[in-house]
Amino acid sequence: MSDFNELVGAELSTPVDPRVASMAKALAAEFPGSARAVLFYGSCLRETQLDGLMLDFYLIVSDYSDAYPKRWQAVANRLIPPNVFPFQHDGLIAKYAVLSEGDFDRLNGAETRNVSVWARFAQPSRLVWAVDDTARSRAVAAVARAAPSLLAAAGPVQGEAPLDWWRRAFSLTYSVELRAERTSRAQSVVDADPDRYLRFSAPAIAAIPAGAPSGGWARRRAEGKALSIVRLAKASLTYAGGIDYLAWKINRHAGTKIEIKPWQRRWPLLAALTLVPRLMKNGAIR
Repeated sequence: MSDFNELVGAELSTPVDPRVASMAKALAAEFPGSARAVLFYGSCLRETQLDGLMLDFYLIVSDYSDAYPKRWQAVANRLIPPNVFPFQHDGLIAKYAVLSEGDFDRLNGAETRNVSVWARFAQPSRLVWAVDDTARSRAVAAVARAAPSLLAAAGPVQGEAPLDWWRRAFSLTYSVELRAERTSRAQSVVDADPDRYLRFSAPAIAAIPAGAPSGGWARRRAEGKALSIVRLAKASLTYAGGIDYLAWKINRHAGTKIEIKPWQRRWPLLAALTLVPRLMKNGAIR
């Protein structure tokens, strides 16, 4: 295992709130025989009061066909990863994204222009459940690909300080996806824990694979925003109450007052496809 893998593994093994660990175990139990690992990530990682918050998990499975009783769900997850679902346990609420071990490794790598996974896992996360040591090692190895992918895609700038490289890299990834957050959000990711990013800088830079592509952000933006809309439309079918969650998140981050109408709950796919262009035009999401 490389030095960077060891650094990532140590961070992933940092203890979490017992209720988070219990929730991860309960989530894995919903997928007997296919669950491989559960990772906890996002802004709730820094919170001590979890009640009323939406926790974020990634569930890693062996294979989509083994994970779902319905074939269309497996096909949707394979064609447009990940599938996203709501989950509740012990008074806490969460959403979780499902990826296979193969897709999790691939989407953390520099070979993909899709930023959604490696941008998230270049940030702190926790491996809160694994079925065995092999699954744990594979999850660590996949996450260890994320930060080098992020920094490689942004590319170095001569004379730029390491923290500014991270800040610029996250700003680029935020420009690729549909976002309700303010433009300063990407900067605050680094500023919330600068010591961590300083500690990760040299090992992550050393771990950038030879020939890793950089640049291409105009193409990434075009593809990323289109893919975000497609994922949102898919989530309106797979995620119970997804249209309400979308409104809640946008209201929270953009200061809007979107109210979902009864017809939008009955036809969430149509609602999502009509709501997003209006929000982009008004600047609520970018």
